[in-house]
Amino acid sequence: RVLTDRFRAGMTKGFFYHAVLPMVAATGLGVVIGVIGSWVVSRKSKKARIIFHTVEDGRLHFVPDRDSAIVQTLAKAVTWYGPEFSPKNVPRFYDVASICENPEIFKGVVDLFEERYSAMPPDHRPTVICGYDARGFILGAPIAIALGVPFVLLRKDRKSPGVLVESTSYEKEYKETHNDQMCLRVGAITSSDRVVLVDDLIATGGTAVAGIELVEALGAKVVEFAAVTCLPGLGGSEFIHTAHGGRYSRVTVFTLVGDGAIPQEMCRDPVGWREGDRTVPVDQAGRLRTLYGLE
Repeated sequence: RVLTDRFRAGMTKGFFYHAVLPMVAATGLGVVIGVIGSWVVSRKSKKARIIFHTVEDGRLHFVPDRDSAIVQTLAKAVTWYGPEFSPKNVPRFYDVASICENPEIFKGVVDLFEERYSAMPPDHRPTVICGYDARGFILGAPIAIALGVPFVLLRKDRKSPGVLVESTSYEKEYKETHNDQMCLRVGAITSSDRVVLVDDLIATGGTAVAGIELVEALGAKVVEFAAVTCLPGLGGSEFIHTAHGGRYSRVTVFTLVGDGAIPQEMCRDPVGWREGDRTVPVDQAGRLRTLYGLE
């Protein structure tokens, strides 16, 4: 009887594994695929709900709603420094490191750009991402990887090898000893390319226009100029649309957060600094980090 019971148990297990399970799998596979497909579509549709609008009617400058999650998150993540602790003499120097040193924020920014460009019709999607020297390299490269397209460097002062085309010289929001020029290697992009130009911020728009000028000089189409931070008081997007007699009036500008949304408390100037210059000796770094809370 024991053997019979074991045989029956074995038969029951065998029937379950070899007959019932395959039938469940066969009928359930479609259900599982359907559920997974619905989940993927649902996730995609949820992502697509981020709404962008123009900063004012008739202007091709798009931004997310100021109350949207991405703007609120970035406004609490982007840090800035005053003139005493900045490499340039500007009232607020916005630090792109506050994005790339925070993996969650960094990924969120890259994902948002990737989502925007992937959602474009196939014949409008960018085929190349161009990043501005140097902070545009930080943002542009991972966006290009996410989209599966080449990343091309826009360099200053003839720093690229090969045959170069140079932009018209331009002024920035801070004074330099000489006006800058951007350069692009001839052959880096082709006349059939559609290009998104990426920088960390837009201020006066001079740098942006220099890149647009180079891309169009090589016969490619500019899809958009994109940046994380915008300083609207300096008129950058207006300058893009009026420069060179309005030649770039149809170029779209896309930014994520205006400087007005970034609060005073995001300033990271050390309080009570008494050390003189902001560059300190190696053997003093540990002491000053503790003294001024430079974490």
